[in-house]
Amino acid sequence: MTGGAGFVGSHLCDSLLSHGATVDVLDNFSTGFAHNLPPKIRRLWKEDVAAPPPLPPYDLIFHLACPASPPRYQADPVATFQTAVIGTVAMLEEARRHRSRLLVASTSEIYGDPLEHPQKESYWGHVNPVGLRSCYDEGKRAAETVATDYRRKYGIDLRIVRIFNTYGPRMDPFDGRVVSNFIRQALEDEPLTIYGDGSQSRSFCFVSDLVEGILRAGRVPALEDPVNLGNPGEFTIGELADLLEEVVGRPLKREFRPLPADDPRRRRPDISRARERLGWSPEVPLRAGIERTVENFLGRMPWSRDGAPSS
Repeated sequence: MTGGAGFVGSHLCDSLLSHGATVDVLDNFSTGFAHNLPPKIRRLWKEDVAAPPPLPPYDLIFHLACPASPPRYQADPVATFQTAVIGTVAMLEEARRHRSRLLVASTSEIYGDPLEHPQKESYWGHVNPVGLRSCYDEGKRAAETVATDYRRKYGIDLRIVRIFNTYGPRMDPFDGRVVSNFIRQALEDEPLTIYGDGSQSRSFCFVSDLVEGILRAGRVPALEDPVNLGNPGEFTIGELADLLEEVVGRPLKREFRPLPADDPRRRRPDISRARERLGWSPEVPLRAGIERTVENFLGRMPWSRDGAPSS
């Protein structure tokens, strides 16, 4: 697994190991943390996915490596693009060489600031190719392109999953995503930072639901088309703030700032394809997921910017 020390990757490692799989991890810890890794992984390569060491044959490669939060991927946009594209080519070459099945983790960001709502996999997107978010958005779009061309040319056993906003225990409190930002700020008695007026919407998927969707995508005999994985429940940022206020049991101040460039106004997956081909749909309601995430954040206080022990 590439990116196995990250938030989603580490939960996927846990699940694979619980099912009796043998798991090796390649991660350069640019956004992941060693303490996220379960002790039962067989081997760890602390390497860049864009220039990996020689790897042994694998039945299945989960390619999750890439910064996913805007502050992190904008901090070094060139490295982000290289990870998204060159890193994907490197894993495609591994899959071609060893005839491995390859699952590529793409993103809802390939839809950009969508003109179609909800977003189906057939929608081509509305993306600024030269904006601050382009390194990630266009990097992932290019990754889908080259992966699909490898399948056409070399017959790669490929699966592409487009991951929508995901949250849960083990999130980095400083990763800059709205759920982690809000929870950290609430627990530190800081105002919640809301960009724009809070009317923009997102769909929030609990990490255990996402992991189950990824596992099913990796297990099915064939999956020729990209598949959305996310929770179709749609909430405004203001509604998320209200819900967190209920969970922590006290009023939370709010600080409004200008909306970032190219920030999507609405985001909601159509998961009809995931239901049909994977038999998958999320089960954890947002309130229950937020309660579990707040509990996890409380158990890791105080936090440090180089990562705090996960529970």
